[in-house]
Amino acid sequence: MSDSTAFTRAAAIIALALFALLIVFQLALALGAPWGRAAYGGQHPGVLPTHFRVASAVAVVVWAVIALAVARRGALPVWSPVPDSWLPVVVWIIVGLLVIAAVMNAITPSALERAIWLPFSVLAVASTVTVAITART
Repeated sequence: MSDSTAFTRAAAIIALALFALLIVFQLALALGAPWGRAAYGGQHPGVLPTHFRVASAVAVVVWAVIALAVARRGALPVWSPVPDSWLPVVVWIIVGLLVIAAVMNAITPSALERAIWLPFSVLAVASTVTVAITART
């Protein structure tokens, strides 16, 4: 394995770990964990209302697809629902979405959400953009 492949894989592993944490968080919210202060702008302390819990359940699936796509592009031996030929473009789209998420986490009115999710978002952007740039075609 070349140094560049190892670097890409390391970035993909970091991204995958971050996405796994996010998936667990969203799943916990969907199942009724009282963590509403740390999500959706912190508007609903405690257990989220049903529509936000449904949104978190959907987010679990979306983040799982994102995690698998980035991991696959990062040369990890995982299945991805995204065809390999689409991965270069899809991973750049994911980078764009993560940048938007970082901005949203930077401007959220919730100090708790900002404290947790802004650094998380920056790390997710950094690891995913690293995969996007260094992955072999």
